[in-house]
Amino acid sequence: MGNRLSKIVTRTGDAGTTGLGDGSRVAKDSLRIEAIGEVDELNSALGLLLAGDLPDAVRDALTGIQHDLFDLGGELCIPGMNLIGEAHIARLENLVERFNGDLAPLKDFILPGGTRAAAFAHLARTVCRRAERRVVHLANAETVSALARKYLNRLSDLMFVLGRSLNKAGGRGDVLWVHAKDRPNTD
Repeated sequence: MGNRLSKIVTRTGDAGTTGLGDGSRVAKDSLRIEAIGEVDELNSALGLLLAGDLPDAVRDALTGIQHDLFDLGGELCIPGMNLIGEAHIARLENLVERFNGDLAPLKDFILPGGTRAAAFAHLARTVCRRAERRVVHLANAETVSALARKYLNRLSDLMFVLGRSLNKAGGRGDVLWVHAKDRPNTD
């Protein structure tokens, strides 16, 4: 393993800059740091989901994804580095197919919720979409791997499917959205 964090308080960021993996310093509110932060938050949201009871197949998939997200953060931290490849995308696509294969076809919009695990999966999906938007914004200004964007897009698809799958595993169905005209009047 390369660098070890032996000193946590360095004071080097007190002036509003932070170091990238290539040794350069950037503002803490730069597009790159925003993107890195969103990927980190997504990884933390998955950690929250993993802190609960989950089917082994879901736990295994999410644990692997957490490692991928750490790699993605490293890729964003070192401009020009590519750590996410086509195999990562293919693995997510296979997971989507596998978990979606056990679900009934979706005929209506669903609300995020149901079981606690499903709600956390939907929260992770929305954080993933935000991370994707930040990476796209960064890519409009600087070079970013197209595979990084693709990975986050596929991951949000997987998190949607996992939300549904976790509801099914928890004995709950999808929480269906009801159009305003069809909801009971509560006035």
